[in-house]
Amino acid sequence: MGLVDELTVIITGAGAGIGRATALCFASEGAQVVVSDIDSNGAAETVNMIEKAGGTATLVTADVSKPADVAALIDMAVATYGKIDCAVNNAGIEGKIIPFADQTDDNFDAIISVNLKGTFLCMKAEIAAMLKSGGGTIVNLSSVAGLIGFSGLAPYVASKHGVAGLTKNAALEYGKSGIRVNAVCPGGIDTRMLDSLADQATGGTQSSAQMMDPLHPIGRIGKPQEVADLIVWLCSPRASFVTGAIIPVDGGYVAQ
Repeated sequence: MGLVDELTVIITGAGAGIGRATALCFASEGAQVVVSDIDSNGAAETVNMIEKAGGTATLVTADVSKPADVAALIDMAVATYGKIDCAVNNAGIEGKIIPFADQTDDNFDAIISVNLKGTFLCMKAEIAAMLKSGGGTIVNLSSVAGLIGFSGLAPYVASKHGVAGLTKNAALEYGKSGIRVNAVCPGGIDTRMLDSLADQATGGTQSSAQMMDPLHPIGRIGKPQEVADLIVWLCSPRASFVTGAIIPVDGGYVAQ
């Protein structure tokens, strides 16, 4: 028996990184996985990996910043599997590192549109579907940037603080309806996003590990699987009394 046997989960941004690791982890624990990403090729790779390992997965290409795409994603999941038990709102972008006073409207709007509005749109639709089926669990991807600030990343920091706020509010409003809502806050994780930030910050002179390893008390950056394991646990019956939590997965970064 897996932790989430026969449950249906939607994962956005599942074409790579933490999203892909989470999709594979859910499938290995018995879930039926709806793999969603704006990158259909990456999502198809994730589905193929799940199916090769004997799991069940369905691909839905979606841009979470577009209400019509989000509605189609939820409708497809319900039509295919009958209900949504779990949702992981992971899709996000980092944008450009720019000092606060020089931030552009375009950079700010793009990041808020995907990271914050996209999470909001997904949560609205997921909660509506879960209310019809008697409950469920939602895990949002915030960040250590949802807990503290980072120079040059004001829009990203604002978006991830906003995700933490949405998480707390939904947990308060829907706890008695059988819906648990939590957020995880990854630190430096070995992903393409961290590679992009390292390239911007160092001009390509350092890898993400070289830049970030020394900043984590544990002495290294994390692996996507280490975040995925927590997400799956939060969606499982073992976390039945956990809601409204904003949980760092950061090798001690914000404890400093």
